[in-house]
Amino acid sequence: MYDELFEAWRKEKENSDIQALPKGFYRNVAAYIKKIREEKRMLDERTLKGRLIQKEEANVKRMIKELVETRREKIMQKISNGEIVPIAALAEEEENFYKEASFQADSFQNFMENLLQGRLLEKTSTKPSGFMVVRILQELPEIIGADMKTYGPFKPEDIATLPKENAKNLIKQGAAMEVETQ
Repeated sequence: MYDELFEAWRKEKENSDIQALPKGFYRNVAAYIKKIREEKRMLDERTLKGRLIQKEEANVKRMIKELVETRREKIMQKISNGEIVPIAALAEEEENFYKEASFQADSFQNFMENLLQGRLLEKTSTKPSGFMVVRILQELPEIIGADMKTYGPFKPEDIATLPKENAKNLIKQGAAMEVETQ
């Protein structure tokens, strides 16, 4: 998996267009990271193998972060230029992000056009019903939402839109607080 990740990272860095990823790429990367973490936990970090696995984990995390951030920047650049991002180049996990970002860009464009015509439309909530916006107060691992989607991990001061059931539980535990959206 390391070679596949490296190749995807290298192609993304070298090309200005979004590069297609193999099917199930992020799922495989997540499994790979999990395997590294489990292996690291079983090894003494003072041994050569322990130090090598630590170095591998650091390299893999750096490549993943740069790959995802580079792809996000390319998507956002295309959206801001009014270009269409080829869905075939996106991983299935990225499609939802692209659709939401495109919707937000379109909404902002409509706002500007209306404003230029002397119209100011009343605010409408873009928050999906059944969800709540919260500010995270402490570090939290990934959680599985009531909608069976994965959310997180979270750091203090993160803002997240979560299913109401999960948001209320986090608020009750003192791990989050509701953000008023009006």
